[in-house]
Amino acid sequence: MYNAGQYDVIVIGAGHAGVEAGLAAAKRGAKTLMLTLNLDLIAFMPCNPSVGGPAKGVVVREVDALGGQMGKVIDKTHIQMRLLNTSKGPAVRALRAQADKVLYQQEMKKVIENQENLTLRQGMVDEILIEDGVVKGVLTETKAAYYAPTVIVTTGTFMRGKVLIGDIEYESGPNNQRATVKLSEQLEELGFDIVRFKTGTPPRVNSHTIDYSKTEIQPGDEEPRAFSYETTEFITDQIPCWLTYTGEFTHQIIDENLSRSAMYSGAERGTGPRYCPSIEDKIVRFNDKPRHQIFLEPEGRNTEEVYVQGLSTSLPEDIQKKLLETIPGLEKSEIMRAGYAIEYDAVVPTQLWPTLETKKIDGLFTAGQINGTSGYEEAAGQGIMAGINAAAKALDQETLILDRSEAYIGVMIDDLVTKGTNEPYRLLTSRAEHRLLLRHDNADLRLTDIGYKMGLIPQERYDRFTKKKELIDSEVDRLKSIIIKPTKDVQQLIEELGGSPLKDGVKASDLLRRPEVKYSHIKQIVPHDENLPSDVEEQVEIIVKYEGYIKKSLQQVEKMRKMENKYIPDGIDYDDIQGIATEAKEKLKKVRPLSVGQASRISGVNPSDISILLVYIEQGVRSQASNE
Repeated sequence: MYNAGQYDVIVIGAGHAGVEAGLAAAKRGAKTLMLTLNLDLIAFMPCNPSVGGPAKGVVVREVDALGGQMGKVIDKTHIQMRLLNTSKGPAVRALRAQADKVLYQQEMKKVIENQENLTLRQGMVDEILIEDGVVKGVLTETKAAYYAPTVIVTTGTFMRGKVLIGDIEYESGPNNQRATVKLSEQLEELGFDIVRFKTGTPPRVNSHTIDYSKTEIQPGDEEPRAFSYETTEFITDQIPCWLTYTGEFTHQIIDENLSRSAMYSGAERGTGPRYCPSIEDKIVRFNDKPRHQIFLEPEGRNTEEVYVQGLSTSLPEDIQKKLLETIPGLEKSEIMRAGYAIEYDAVVPTQLWPTLETKKIDGLFTAGQINGTSGYEEAAGQGIMAGINAAAKALDQETLILDRSEAYIGVMIDDLVTKGTNEPYRLLTSRAEHRLLLRHDNADLRLTDIGYKMGLIPQERYDRFTKKKELIDSEVDRLKSIIIKPTKDVQQLIEELGGSPLKDGVKASDLLRRPEVKYSHIKQIVPHDENLPSDVEEQVEIIVKYEGYIKKSLQQVEKMRKMENKYIPDGIDYDDIQGIATEAKEKLKKVRPLSVGQASRISGVNPSDISILLVYIEQGVRSQASNE
């Protein structure tokens, strides 16, 4: 063993969690080391070559608003981008981009290599160096000892990874990379609760062998779109995706060969993701459905590989070939890479504080799929938070915990550390009780101030942001001050829109609240600033139209905040509290919630238990006050 260097933060892994963690820590001023198994696979996309989607797309914008990198890189390297759920309300809209996965990796690597305070090295970490329950650094297989007061583990699906294809199984990480074994064994030895999860991929086929005439084209949006609030140049030459379907014969082949699927062979296997099931799972769980969607997604501009989204499987390769032959457009397709499932170890996330530091080992953080999540976006959201907080611990700076009302990132981390998960966790809009506040369009308004305070947002960007806020506030106030009279032109416009005519003058803001009226219509009948940016106009319309709903949501947030701000004394002994149910005591001792609000969300802790806890805390406060 030799001393290979001293750092403030060490990041193990350079996937989507690792890169955001390393960049965030370095931007906060921490001397940061990022160790990865393969420098050629930084920010690699082993599964679907895409970024975003419902809830997930909002997370990408939140990462960007905090000063992260994922949004900027996908804006530079995508082959297609679409805004989803445009016919629905703003609370469920989200961007989704199809990635050029090789260009994405290359661009992210370039960013990391040029980041001040960040050192990138290739190496396998075998051991986390710990003394008296405190992190001291890491040791690689080449006996290089790197020292730091904080370490972030972002090993993704590499922890004791095992690839499964039919009856074939072998130790491996994604894409035939080496698995991380010793690190997983050490975490077990340290007393961490470990669970076994799995995920899967579909076959990739050669584009030249697809008959696209039998499929439906899925083009990108003509209107320029971007995840990052800093993007000013847009990709216009987009590549389409294609839609096809499974059919009766596909399902018949799966039914006849279920016993040959690694997941249905009878052997004990890890738990898979409920919301991204294999094709075997779909046929078993939804056997009443005559067909399932299959999306054909190009993996980049300079490859013929096409990702067969919706056909994730662990069936043998010969059966995969037979399945493809039953799908319109894929009858003669040639497999370039067979689909496979991968099992891996994950840490039970209730062993983490909301900062993502582990409760067992001081200075040890975990982020990404090791925490039981699925998805690149969820990993990036955890990564930036772990990087911010590890740097804070190393440099004695302010830590950051996002509230459930502030960000989907806050919802996700609170869900993980408070409730845990018995399957790979995926963010959904339904998980957020305040989703009207956590919109795709307002991530910058929610989080840019925080990113600036954490040192991740440069001054120039922050100045543009404050100018945007001023323009929004000014225009909302202006619309509330303008009276629109029922002139002939106004009445004619309202009639064309299908609305009821005005009986008297109304404020422009009140007219905009009508469902049929948009801000563009208001501009036709009142004086306006021709140079107002489109994103400002969008915010003005949403704020005015949903003002009542937003106010109600904010009132609910304020009510919950009183519980969140009711902190539980450090070192509280739950066994001393009379009246709390035994199950509740066990859960409270295991999770060790920081606030009464967090305690109230723990499964098995009932309202009656919370009431008793509140009384106990209040009595303690009074007792302390009287002693003083």
